[in-house]
Amino acid sequence: MDSDLPLVANYHQILSQQPPLLDLRAPVEFSRGAFAGSVNLPLMSDNERVAVGTCYKQQGQQAAIALGHQLVQGDLKASRINAWRNFALAQPEGMLYCARGGLRSQIAQQWLADAGVVYPRVKGGFKALRQAAVAVIEHAATLPMLLLAGPTGSGKTRLLQQLHAVDLEALANHRGSAFGRKLAAQPAQIRFENDLAGALLRVQAIKPAYLLLEDESLLIGQRNIPHVFFHAMQQSPLLLLDEPLHTRIEVILQDYIVDLLSEAMSLHGEQGFNQFSTMLQQAMARIRKRLGGALYAELNARLTEALTEQQRSGDINLHRQWIARLLTDYYDPMYQYQLKKRGLPILMRGSASELSLWWQQQTAVR
Repeated sequence: MDSDLPLVANYHQILSQQPPLLDLRAPVEFSRGAFAGSVNLPLMSDNERVAVGTCYKQQGQQAAIALGHQLVQGDLKASRINAWRNFALAQPEGMLYCARGGLRSQIAQQWLADAGVVYPRVKGGFKALRQAAVAVIEHAATLPMLLLAGPTGSGKTRLLQQLHAVDLEALANHRGSAFGRKLAAQPAQIRFENDLAGALLRVQAIKPAYLLLEDESLLIGQRNIPHVFFHAMQQSPLLLLDEPLHTRIEVILQDYIVDLLSEAMSLHGEQGFNQFSTMLQQAMARIRKRLGGALYAELNARLTEALTEQQRSGDINLHRQWIARLLTDYYDPMYQYQLKKRGLPILMRGSASELSLWWQQQTAVR
């Protein structure tokens, strides 16, 4: 193999800029987690990889390499090279990698070069990039942090998106509550962490006074914030976002009724409303025990009535009733209890515009 083919090791740049990545690992490896911008075009299928791995253990490297060439030859080899070539030509700024930067990526890079396309290979492959991502998160845990807190519906995510912040819920594809599931699946845990590393690098590049994040639980849906990072978050001061109840109701209405239905309809067509209704009813059922029998029965009845009217006429006004009651009787008391229990210092408290101005002043000071 040609040792002069390009090799790259700019891991932080790859993590932060998220260039196109040709992932040569087997599908089962890819499904456990990858990087943003990666497309799985494997050198070997899952079964082929198992066969070669078994051969390697029993007969050694040379026998395994010979078996690999035997399994991937002729039209199959040509079709895989053609897929890589199409990717590389369409994504000239990209690069390829395998699990550890070893034979799989070296062979694929050489086959591509033989087909007339020189494409960079990531030194150390997925493992090296993954180690770099973990190191970024561990380093970020040593930096000053500031958590944006506030009652449900206060618009924390919207404010974060306006500022130079790390949006953990966006990275986890979950809004972080019983009603927080989205129609698209959450990323694998490894992908969540890799994307977090990239987001941290992008924010750190502008050198903010603090790493600004939303105040989250350890789990965001089924994805957990890395423990070292979460521990640092738990020691950090707060910004408190205060908005009146009527504003919060409208935020919830937009996010969980209007936007969620729109997403469901775009994905499921005529069945979208049924999918949307089921998600809301399942979310309510998930907090049934914490609501208590009487409150759950009332809220579920109001939700059902609102959904029926919405489907009949398109009117969403009835949703405001159960949303208001859910906020005042469930989410707000829980928020106040948790805030008092933790006793973290509060640097600033105010509306979105007041907190935004305060944040801009902190940035200007630096």
